[in-house]
Amino acid sequence: MLQRIQTIYLIIAAGVSAGLIYVFELWIISQDVKVFANNINYVFAAFLASALLSIISIFRYKNRKSQFMLGRLNIILNFFLLGFFVYQSLNVSGETAVSEKGIGMLLPIISIVFLALANKAIKKDEDLVKSVDRLR
Repeated sequence: MLQRIQTIYLIIAAGVSAGLIYVFELWIISQDVKVFANNINYVFAAFLASALLSIISIFRYKNRKSQFMLGRLNIILNFFLLGFFVYQSLNVSGETAVSEKGIGMLLPIISIVFLALANKAIKKDEDLVKSVDRLR
């Protein structure tokens, strides 16, 4: 059942987490040096872990409860990433050499939105299956 709408949402979330980190910079430091997610090892690992969780969740379509649980775990991981970026932007903003934040800091928010939509669709499927089982 890979043709469900949550599969589309999870593919988009994986694409945001794995693909767009190379396109959008996180922040710009002095002399126009752009810092991307792959320049910081633990941020890069967190983004790739988020993408991997989304892909694993796609192929767990037969077990909707574990798919839902993986989606929640992925949302928590993206909230940690977002918290790190907020902390970093508050620390970076006090420096005189740094003046510009990149749009890459918003990528976890986009991923969280699509993961929440996927979890909503997964829950809707689970409720539909439970209602059909009640009629038997």
